[in-house]
Amino acid sequence: MTATTPHVAILGAGIVGTCTALALLDEGYEVTLIDPAAPGGEQSASYGNGAFLSPNSVIPMSMPGLWRQVPFYLLDRHGPLVIRWTSLPRLAPWLIRFLLAGFTEARVRRTAGILSQLLHDGPDLHLALAAKAGVPELIRRDGLLYAYPSRRDFEAEALAWRLRRENGVVWEELDRAALAAREPGLSPAYTFGALVPAGAHCTAPGAYVAALADHAVARGARLLACRATGFRLADGRLQAVETSSGPVACDRAVIAAGMASKQLARALGERIPMEAERGYHVQLELPRSDAGPRAPVMPSDGRMSNTWLDEGLRASGQVELASAGAAPDWRRADILLHHLHATWPGLPRDAVVRRWQGNRPSTPDGLPVIGPSRRSGDVIHAFGHGHVGLAGAPRTAAIVAALMAGRQPPIDAAPFAATRF
Repeated sequence: MTATTPHVAILGAGIVGTCTALALLDEGYEVTLIDPAAPGGEQSASYGNGAFLSPNSVIPMSMPGLWRQVPFYLLDRHGPLVIRWTSLPRLAPWLIRFLLAGFTEARVRRTAGILSQLLHDGPDLHLALAAKAGVPELIRRDGLLYAYPSRRDFEAEALAWRLRRENGVVWEELDRAALAAREPGLSPAYTFGALVPAGAHCTAPGAYVAALADHAVARGARLLACRATGFRLADGRLQAVETSSGPVACDRAVIAAGMASKQLARALGERIPMEAERGYHVQLELPRSDAGPRAPVMPSDGRMSNTWLDEGLRASGQVELASAGAAPDWRRADILLHHLHATWPGLPRDAVVRRWQGNRPSTPDGLPVIGPSRRSGDVIHAFGHGHVGLAGAPRTAAIVAALMAGRQPPIDAAPFAATRF
């Protein structure tokens, strides 16, 4: 680096932050990653996700008719989406926007098209990243299987699958015999499957993020263990990022700090409507066997990913709308465990079970916030990915790198702008 090399501080060393660090190093920037905790640690959503790298994940949470289910989400503590009564007053403005975002098929179709641009080549980009970082074994393309009790249950989601087809997703339909042959450990209660061959998964999400951070450091990035708290500006130009360890002088900054991004954007005078979609996982510490999935599976009734990781079999999913700082409701994890054993009846019941809860940073319209701050173009937002942070991180990083270099991004970045709120 030279004295004239622009210095970029990246606030957050999760999957989006580390991918962005590598993209900016490719551009020749000096890079500093700022995070109070170790990359890939259990504190981050990047650690606890379902490990899917799915071009299929273009369907937003909010869909037509969802508003009719809100009373059930308030009353049913066992469904895949629950809302805590105590959080409802604070969540109400976000929840209204969330329901309106999916109120019509046209709105959902627009969102799916935008997400497709962000996700469609995610598996390919991660395969290349993992190879460059020296950990190619952490990304596998074995396809992703969506299992249904019957074809009728699959057809009940016709809108979602139609939108996927419109956005280039290809799948193979499996009848009872083909499904049993592919997944012999799967409960016979499932008689229909949709296999997405282009799908991939990460075998150790936390280790993968740590490996990307290590690769960035090996290429010259710095990693600072402190908490970013604000920004020092002069005439709209960034002078430094304020941190718990003092100011870090820099020319540019990227906010990629998960749920903490909301307060960092607020320090710039921006109010981003982002809430925590609190997710859970359970992980059985077991060696891989045909008693579980041969490749990643999502059973439709459980709405959870079932994936063998390096450390065991993980079931991840559920959405709990509550304050980010609220105590975990471990009944949500118990529901996942119950579904996991019902889906794979041959799994041993005496395995060690690890439970985890984390916060997905989610916007009401299901799209991340990517683009310059309104107060200073030297600060770029890259947060709010909800369920698609892992799959969408490489393309997000490419957008940030292009914006910072003054180039046209690889996809239209306008739909992700903070000004949409």
